[in-house]
Amino acid sequence: MQTIEIRTTQNVTIEYELASLRERIFSFLLDFIFLLIVYYVLVAILFSTIEDILISSGFNLYFVYFYMPVFLFLLYQLASEALAGGQSAGKKLLGIKVVRLDGREPGLTDFLLRAILLIVDVILTFGVVAALLVGSTAKRQRLGDLTANTTVVRVRSQLRFQLYDILKINSLENYQPRYPEVKRLSEQDMLLIKNAVARHQVFQNRAHTEAIDELVKKLVHLLALSERPPDKIDFLKTLIKDYIVLTR
Repeated sequence: MQTIEIRTTQNVTIEYELASLRERIFSFLLDFIFLLIVYYVLVAILFSTIEDILISSGFNLYFVYFYMPVFLFLLYQLASEALAGGQSAGKKLLGIKVVRLDGREPGLTDFLLRAILLIVDVILTFGVVAALLVGSTAKRQRLGDLTANTTVVRVRSQLRFQLYDILKINSLENYQPRYPEVKRLSEQDMLLIKNAVARHQVFQNRAHTEAIDELVKKLVHLLALSERPPDKIDFLKTLIKDYIVLTR
């Protein structure tokens, strides 16, 4: 299991598992199959009635049957990753997502670079360039990743298994949640909390202490709590326990 550490804009270091080459290939194939089905359904509906008109007018159908699928796939990759926070449908099914290595959220320009360079990574080279780079680079980056300063990481297993292993809670019968409002948070939010606590315990320096203070302040506001808890670490650990119990 290969991992990387990314320092967020809040100066908190989060450890991620890198997505494997196999996971990235499968997610690509799922996206490709999904879009291919949609494309041919659209072609069957839209062009079956006007194909003769297009031919008689001299329209090159090669564009429709070859170039248009490529264009639509690149557009799909750009739109799906940009609108879903770095997760196309295939990536979401496999529990992986695109992240920036500098800790910032990937932006439209990053996703655009990744989409355009699929032409070199996959389309023109049948995936050879992408496979070689992902398999040989330290952070499993294809050309699009190297240009956009991104990579693809696992998001599913980290939260669902690591948190469960750390905090053995059997059921609501032996634990009463203290903060039911925690259900407003996402899995990614809880992963950030879990890593912030772990990092603070290992590196008890000023930067991580300030990060914990800022994190607690934001959580108190987000959860609309009446007062800030005196023990910040205990508060964060309790939120993690409550989240696991309430979302199981």
